[in-house]
Amino acid sequence: MCDSARLSRRTLLALAVAAPAAGTRPVLGGDRLARDTVQVGSTTGLPRRLTARSWLVADHGTGHVLAAYRAHRRLPPASTLKMLFADTLLDRFPRGGRHTVTAADLAGIPAGSSLVGIRAGTTYTVDQLWQGVFLRSGNDAVHVLAHMNGGVARTVAEMRAKARELRALDTHVVSPDGFDHPGQVSSAYDLTLFARHGLRDPEFRSYCRTRTADFPAGGGKTFQIQNTDRLLSGTWGLRAYPGLIGVKNGYTSHAGNTFTGAATRAGRTLLVTVMHPADSANAVYEQAAALLDWGFAHGASARPVGTLVEPVSEGAGAGPVSEPHGAGAAAASGSGADGTVAPGPSTGRLVEGAGTAAALLAGGVWALRRRRSPERGRGRHRG
Repeated sequence: MCDSARLSRRTLLALAVAAPAAGTRPVLGGDRLARDTVQVGSTTGLPRRLTARSWLVADHGTGHVLAAYRAHRRLPPASTLKMLFADTLLDRFPRGGRHTVTAADLAGIPAGSSLVGIRAGTTYTVDQLWQGVFLRSGNDAVHVLAHMNGGVARTVAEMRAKARELRALDTHVVSPDGFDHPGQVSSAYDLTLFARHGLRDPEFRSYCRTRTADFPAGGGKTFQIQNTDRLLSGTWGLRAYPGLIGVKNGYTSHAGNTFTGAATRAGRTLLVTVMHPADSANAVYEQAAALLDWGFAHGASARPVGTLVEPVSEGAGAGPVSEPHGAGAAAASGSGADGTVAPGPSTGRLVEGAGTAAALLAGGVWALRRRRSPERGRGRHRG
């Protein structure tokens, strides 16, 4: 064998170190997104006081992740999971369609849920039901739409399938409304995928940016509902964020506050997700606004630290995608000592364009072992 075709011992050793170890898989979106420290391409102007357990800011158009902290950490998503509910069902029924609610439609709503005020025996348009979902985070509206779709169990199964299609592999759906259930988790990365996918739909975008709407009260009367997104409405001591176009906030007493937002400035749209800050209820919005400010001011010059992958149906050369949490696995796993879900990077396709075996070998440091455990416990749901 000629010298040019012969690999030196040093080269072989380097390849062995770079190659993924047996039983490991690449991190979805790039290995930096699995790390437990802040990942950012430019520290200029980055907010100093960020207390969230996980956060991410990305460019909607390019999919570049501009900065992140524990982006794949699995945490209870509260009502931000309703973005996936909308991604799954929004095109199922015409907006002008009408449905008379029955008592069965409202059965099984968890105690303490946020409600828009739907009444059995009253007829609602599909448009009004979705307003109840987006503006008031109404679990009653979610359950009515789920029953129209064939039931809660069927809707959960379809949401799980949709999550796999979107490559949101940190997410495990137990209920369609986002209320706390053992094993129901998502991540800042996945929630940002849900928002990015949804905002490509004009109806999704229209609903999430609506500030107020008139909602049926029965007997031909209506009452006004307001969007609970404080950065959109400019309430509770916060100013409305310039250029905000949604998307979804969430809270339970167990999960804390979670928010995924999007804003446009000078033709550029940024996405931000903030999960579980340790401070007051406004902290989730204040930290989201600070990250958006940084992204608009400095993000264009920041080197991306990862990418938001495209759905399976839109990505070329996509590898196999599997549900990382089965119902049995979720029930058998344990949570961390502090009650949060242990970090566990999702797996599947690498950063777009890095799909060959050679790229895997050269970038073998992308491999990271997965750890899984569900979130246990329930909490009061407020939106």
